[in-house]
Amino acid sequence: MIHVVAVITAQPGQRAALLELFNANVPAVLAEAGCIEYGAAVDIDAIGKAQARFGDDSFVVIEKWESIEHLRAHAVAPHMQDYAAKAKPLIANRAIHVLGPA
Repeated sequence: MIHVVAVITAQPGQRAALLELFNANVPAVLAEAGCIEYGAAVDIDAIGKAQARFGDDSFVVIEKWESIEHLRAHAVAPHMQDYAAKAKPLIANRAIHVLGPA
């Protein structure tokens, strides 16, 4: 199984608009072959000072894929190309971590 953790930082004040675009694309991604999990998560205040926060302009995409081939197909899927074009002006930074079993 392949795990992806992507930290997306929106332009200041644009997280809600970016999440709207992201969430509109989720059903198409979940329908892709090999997609096990795909969704966004944001900070919650749960444990106080010990908690590290991503920040008010950021969200984290948590993904699971059956194989690296499925992930590669996802990256070039037409709906992902469309999403990327629409989202680009709203994104300040992104860091994509692709992980495998330890």
